[in-house]
Amino acid sequence: MTAPAPDGGAAAVAVELAQLRGEISTGLAEIQGTLRVLLERTTRTDADLQRHREETDKELKALHAKVDALEDRRFPLPVIGALGTVGALLLTVIGLLISR
Repeated sequence: MTAPAPDGGAAAVAVELAQLRGEISTGLAEIQGTLRVLLERTTRTDADLQRHREETDKELKALHAKVDALEDRRFPLPVIGALGTVGALLLTVIGLLISR
């Protein structure tokens, strides 16, 4: 093994360290930029989601009101069916009484 030259080895290490610091600083700056973009997108997405929820809630309230109005105005089919059955039974009884 040979001992490195004191001046040349230290200078080379210092240059390499300076390059590493520069690369690390550049990499961290890129990461910070990417994180800023992601944060902006997340904020925008959250705002869009909140707006869509509010719109959906309004539309659901309107639909519930329409359904309630339709249910109030619907034709009472079970009542009419029961009345028809009773009418048919009465006609059958009357027919039996008359045919005797």
